[in-house]
Amino acid sequence: MKMVNESLEMIAFQIISNVGTAKSLVMEALYAAKDGDFALAEEKLDESKQYFVEGHKVHASLIQKEAAGDKTEFSLLFMHAEDQLMSTETITELVKEMIEMYKRFGK
Repeated sequence: MKMVNESLEMIAFQIISNVGTAKSLVMEALYAAKDGDFALAEEKLDESKQYFVEGHKVHASLIQKEAAGDKTEFSLLFMHAEDQLMSTETITELVKEMIEMYKRFGK
């Protein structure tokens, strides 16, 4: 049982680490766009997507295991990881729209 919890903790930390990096890069993209550097903003968005996808893959693997009948115990840490995943996805979509607004309306 302890091994399962340690494994779940590692998975949660992998998600948190990857999506945390993705979120930071998304914010860097927004700041670059605010300064008018849209090329850098796009680079940061592309880089952030790579980290987000990694976090999402780890999460999806757990969902697939549970769908196959291997239940995951409740974990506050894992719930936090899912929250970070969802908030990063939301922030990314909002930042993309904000960058488009900067492009259209200038500083």
